[in-house]
Amino acid sequence: MIGEERISSERVDDVPVIIKQLERMGVKQLLDKCFVTHGNWQGESLGSIGIIWLSYILSQADHRLSHVQGWVGKRLESLKKLVGEELRALDLSDDRLESLLRYLSQDKNWHSFEEQLSRSIIQVYALSPEQVSIDSTTGSSYCGVNSEGLFQWGHSKDNRPDLAQVKMMLSTLDPLGMPVATEILSGDKADDPLYIPAVKRVRSTLPYSGLLYIGDSKMSSKATRAEIASGEDYYLCPLSTKQLKEEQIRQYLQPVWQGKQQLTPIDYDYANGESKQIAEGFEIEIDKTTQLEGLEVNWKERQLVVRSLSLAKTQEKSLRLRLQKTEDAFRKLKIPRRGKKKLTNIEQWKSATEAILNRYGTVELFRLDFKLQRVQKLKRRYLTRPSQIIESVSVEFNFEIDSLAVEQQIKLLGWRIYATNHSCTQLSLEQAVRAYRHQYLTERGFERLKGFPLSLTPIYLQREDHVTGLIRLLSIGLRVLTLLEFQVRSNLHDSQQKLAGIYPGNPHRETSCPTAEMLLAAFKEITLTLVEVQPQVYIAHLTTLSELQQRILTLLGFSTTIYTQLTAQSFTPG
Repeated sequence: MIGEERISSERVDDVPVIIKQLERMGVKQLLDKCFVTHGNWQGESLGSIGIIWLSYILSQADHRLSHVQGWVGKRLESLKKLVGEELRALDLSDDRLESLLRYLSQDKNWHSFEEQLSRSIIQVYALSPEQVSIDSTTGSSYCGVNSEGLFQWGHSKDNRPDLAQVKMMLSTLDPLGMPVATEILSGDKADDPLYIPAVKRVRSTLPYSGLLYIGDSKMSSKATRAEIASGEDYYLCPLSTKQLKEEQIRQYLQPVWQGKQQLTPIDYDYANGESKQIAEGFEIEIDKTTQLEGLEVNWKERQLVVRSLSLAKTQEKSLRLRLQKTEDAFRKLKIPRRGKKKLTNIEQWKSATEAILNRYGTVELFRLDFKLQRVQKLKRRYLTRPSQIIESVSVEFNFEIDSLAVEQQIKLLGWRIYATNHSCTQLSLEQAVRAYRHQYLTERGFERLKGFPLSLTPIYLQREDHVTGLIRLLSIGLRVLTLLEFQVRSNLHDSQQKLAGIYPGNPHRETSCPTAEMLLAAFKEITLTLVEVQPQVYIAHLTTLSELQQRILTLLGFSTTIYTQLTAQSFTPG
């Protein structure tokens, strides 16, 4: 006898795509291999829990533990088909997720997992590692400061100095922006000493020599450059003012100002096909030597003297604005006002004008003139008071812009010195500038990690091993996003095609560079409808995949069966 029908629905959305991508990366197998669970562990394996939680995070842009079990319960039948028929919503309880984080916080096991994962991805996607970008960021937490732990008072890169900080060092493979090594450190650590350990971690992860390490000026310490050069690798970074003083830069630029040094134009090809000159420069080769761990290291370094056209224009505009503000402040200083302290001697005037020059950064760009004026005035006799001569003292203040000094300052604008030990035949001046411009990929990774969709900050977890495990889990999610993006963009580039229909409200707009967030959003509103007759489901209906969704799956190298398998056979209710 046919029982009463029950109809239920589950939102599938982009979950099959995320789980299939994690499966291709081998995340589940590697988690189970590298993190051996306790003998009392029951239910789904650590790897299965990891990929389901990552699916929740990437699909919902939320890493909170308390919401995962309910989310799984509403998609239980779909997840059983994707992960395993024995799955229960209870397998994703808060306690089980906390256990996962504690396992991920184990340094030795994590390093083994990360090394194997990176090598697996390189093999699966046939990547040829050549460039690695290294940079750091901070995350803020409400849990307070622990004097011997991760959370410390330190410089916040999110403008939250009122909160305790944890520091993250990320080494990413260019041009994907995919993490290959992550380090989690206390928030009070300075950046400069962290680069050598980061390089060593990359070397243990990627068994390749001749990699080009790219970083900002904090990577430019002589010890870091010597470490990279001694390991038969290469570096590219701008030199800080500690390595190169302004006087040295002036000496480099003298031949340019005298017309003796020719500048090489540097063009950049934008994604829309436009090519535009962005900079110009020249290079100088010098011999470098230093002591590293008691041994002398010698190498040849090219210093690339580069002027960014847009930066020079922006800095000149800023300079002229600061000059104008300085002039306005000087004029106001000369106007007596009620409640304003009167300046009665030259020392007071000099002190006041010096404060204005420092405030706007225009020291040595103005000529100032202070003249002491003495005026004698006869005070007439009055009654019994005799007449007398009264002398008043005032200061006449005049100023003008030092045009020659301003002109010299403008000549220095936009210039930056980059250092590399790569040969000019393998990394030309133009290639070096273009390579450094890809640093934005690491910053974009930080934005994804701390904001949408991985949403690390602010960190609400209290235990530091949980925080460490969470950051490491989210770094796997960042790998998922970069690889989805890389796969689709590479296939579009190879076929010289573009993807249309991915922009909401503008179905005809095309792009050859869709983001991973846009690709996943295209799978929203896919629903699995289940019609149950006790005790089994005999009808399962899935929202028909659109042409756009089918094309994205093709570009990713996935079959539509990752969705259609959900209706392949009847279900037994959980």
